[in-house]
Amino acid sequence: MLTLTQALYDQIVAHARKDHPDEACGMVAGPAGTGRPERFIPMLNAARSPTFYEFDSKDLLALYRELDDRDEEPVIVYHSHTATEAYPSRTDVSYAGEPGAHYVLVSTADTDGLGEFQFRSYRIVDGVITEEEVQVVEAY
Repeated sequence: MLTLTQALYDQIVAHARKDHPDEACGMVAGPAGTGRPERFIPMLNAARSPTFYEFDSKDLLALYRELDDRDEEPVIVYHSHTATEAYPSRTDVSYAGEPGAHYVLVSTADTDGLGEFQFRSYRIVDGVITEEEVQVVEAY
């Protein structure tokens, strides 16, 4: 189960909506070994695409160095889908290189603001997708 604060949930959704119609992407880091998401890190979708996301390799390298320096790890890796449901694509599965991370997808397919968006979380290990419950709390 993924447990995250309302503030982090809101930041992820806001980023997905802001970058629409392109896919948004980023991470939420937490203290190494805790599994607790704490620090929101929006990233630039280097592909600038409505159907694909890609972390800039230089930005990603800098981020991993920063995580090491701060004794943090990626707890959530998130991105949005702009025209499909919030379910990992084959490409998403091939990019899932953090077996301990929660992979969050936000679908912004409903762009009129009247319908519900989707916020779903998965574990992706060795190509196997397992959806998990999401619990939103005010504070840890």
